[in-house]
Amino acid sequence: QVQLMETGGGLAQPGGSLRLSCAVSGRTFSQLAVAWFLQAPGKEREFVAAVGTSGSGATDYRDSVQGRFTISRNNAKNTVDLQMNSLKPEDTAIYYCAARPWVYSMNPEDFASWGRGTQVTVSS
Repeated sequence: QVQLMETGGGLAQPGGSLRLSCAVSGRTFSQLAVAWFLQAPGKEREFVAAVGTSGSGATDYRDSVQGRFTISRNNAKNTVDLQMNSLKPEDTAIYYCAARPWVYSMNPEDFASWGRGTQVTVSS
């Protein structure tokens, strides 16, 4: 059973930065691919970014965050971070991390393990 917990959400001004962290436990971290999703009010959960297993090094991003967000894994701490720069009001949502064995996906239905989410609000 994989457990995930997100931290680091909050309020930021447009153009500002936030760093989210996802702490992962319950399974060999190196074998897990981890993704971040967002869910805005009244909308479906959407893919944000993903990182492959420790041996993969692969990353992927949705178009609207490419060049602004960076996903990275810290294998010493069993965490996956999402550095969010140049934030925009449309980035406002609850952000969730999710994990699955070996191969990452951009489809939330492919993930069985989820954190509870952390609120990100971008507003002046």
